[in-house]
Amino acid sequence: MKKSIIRGSGFFVPPHIVTNQDLTEFMDTSDEWIRQRTGIHQRHWVTEDDVCGASDLGTQAARMALDKAGWHPNDLDFIIFATLSPDIMFPGGGCLLARNLELDATPALDIRQQCTGFLYGFATADSYIKSGLASKVLLVGAEVHSTGLDKTTRGRDVTVIFGDGAAALCIEAVDTDENVGLIASALHADGHFAEALKTELPASNLFKRLPDGVPIDDPRYFPVMDGPAIFKKAVRMLPKVTMEVLEKAGMELSDIDLVVPHQANKRINQAFGQFLKLPEDKIFHNIEKYGNTTAASIPLALHEAIETGRIGKSEDVVLFVGLGAGLTWGASLYKFP
Repeated sequence: MKKSIIRGSGFFVPPHIVTNQDLTEFMDTSDEWIRQRTGIHQRHWVTEDDVCGASDLGTQAARMALDKAGWHPNDLDFIIFATLSPDIMFPGGGCLLARNLELDATPALDIRQQCTGFLYGFATADSYIKSGLASKVLLVGAEVHSTGLDKTTRGRDVTVIFGDGAAALCIEAVDTDENVGLIASALHADGHFAEALKTELPASNLFKRLPDGVPIDDPRYFPVMDGPAIFKKAVRMLPKVTMEVLEKAGMELSDIDLVVPHQANKRINQAFGQFLKLPEDKIFHNIEKYGNTTAASIPLALHEAIETGRIGKSEDVVLFVGLGAGLTWGASLYKFP
């Protein structure tokens, strides 16, 4: 039976670091306020000198993942690109990334699932592999949030949360009867909460000016969030979907070696752990360094967990879980071969 195995991971963040203290220079906030509510200490943002979009960050992450997998770009059968901040309105960032990798025929699919982009993307890659449509898949999550944020006091509740970054996985089909690879996934969406986290109008993620006469400070260009509603939904649904995916896999909570949750808010992930009575050391956090990088969040955390030795040994089981705009949420279980 074909199983989806991770062969390599990679990440990239722009070098420019923005601390909580830096944010106080252009909005009414404080380091203490941000840390207490989110757990974030700093984030990485592109600068005008970078002049890059999500596909450029994703390309750097993809090259690292390909190198670790020992693959050449021409080995790829399929590219899945997850982002909410495309370089341009269309075509999709997956095509731009493929161009950057000097590919001219490899199919590329963009998905717009925001914070659950990795979860939906991994499940999609797994479906392509199990159906025989692809054997080697590149899954990339990449975001440039910073150029589309309201960097005034009006937008502080959202702006302090988000960072720029990218992460990538090389996923390969392996024929085996062992219970390894992506074991089970559970995905959900509820559009009744679509207004709780949204950006109403299109906005560029590059440093370009809008045409004359367009009100660039119109709040509809910037993301807005009903924080309490999102928090309540997350702490209810994340434990529920965790138990759902465990039941699908025929596994118990005690079988999980590490939880790699979406890094939206450290307080959400702590509440999730407390609800399930998980030891603190079983939940991986890196939001303090990067903020919420949306589609890049889970694979970036996974890459760090592997590189630091927290996960990746044979038989290790990792749970991916997250909730975001849509609202969408989900979970998946992966067992290292």
